[in-house]
Parts: sequence; structure tokens; C-alpha cells
Amino acid sequence: MHRRKLLAACLLSTLVQPLSAKESDLSERVHRNAESAVKQFQERAGGKLDYSVQSLQAVEELLAEAADHRDSLRSATLDTLTELLGCYILEVGYREHGGKFAWFEERKQPVLVVGEPAFHVAMITFGKVRGRLSGDRGDNIPFFYEGFSERVRAAIPGTRALYG
Repeated sequence: MHRRKLLAACLLSTLVQPLSAKESDLSERVHRNAESAVKQFQERAGGKLDYSVQSLQAVEELLAEAADHRDSLRSATLDTLTELLGCYILEVGYREHGGKFAWFEERKQPVLVVGEPAFHVAMITFGKVRGRLSGDRGDNIPFFYEGFSERVRAAIPGTRALYG
């Protein structure tokens, strides 16, 4: 039953348009994709998707469940899950630490940059989400995010770091 709900949400999520460097307002697109993640997965996450740091445990559980069924999911569905939940994680970071969104051309995804101009701590999320979807428990989302947040809080002028 739960698998059907997750798969149904994934099928609905394939209607989301992918992000691109040409997006006129990247920040707005990240925010919209995060909102779409909440709308599509809120029930399955037990109402826990509230953009709090604690909500990342619900994201971890969603990804673990999807990883258990990845062989039955279409590639496009996995890509959309990556984008929606990756944007949700970025939005959590934005709400906690502020910053700005930019396009990371090398990896073809948005990046959250915090602390400029004094320091530069950046987070990309799609690789971690893909890793978790592949079943790699080492790509634990709350642990990853905690490392990013600690680096932001400990940053001194001149710090340059990329998490992802």
C-alpha cells in the first residue's frame, strides 16, 4: 500500500519541468520545486515536510523507501525525485542560513551559496539524493546537511567550501 502511494507520487512528479541554467529566475524555480515536493510527498511523509532541519529525516525515509524499489521506477521518475527532493534540501538550507542560488554549470544543478562576500560555503544536493536513491546509506541526508550547517556556523572570513 505504501509503495503504491510513493510510486503514484513519483508518477505525478514526472510532470515537473527540469531546472536549467537558462531559467530566468533560478531562485523561484528552486522554491517552486521544493513546494512541489511538499505537495506530492507530504502525506507519505506523515505531514513532516515543514522545511525544518528535522524534516530531513522524513526525506531520508522517503529516499530509503524509493531506493528499495528503484528497479521498478523509470529513469525519468528517479530524475524527478532527485530534482524535487534536492530542491527541498536546498530550501531547508536557504530558510536556515539565507544565501543565494546560483547555477553550478559543471554539475548541471543549482547550488546554494551562503555567507558572501565574507565567506563562501556552498551546497549542491542532487548527487547526494541520487546516491541515496541508489541505496547508498553513506549518502545519509541529515548527516550531510549537518556537516554543511556546521561549516556555515564555523566559517571565518575567507572560508571557501563546497558540500555535495
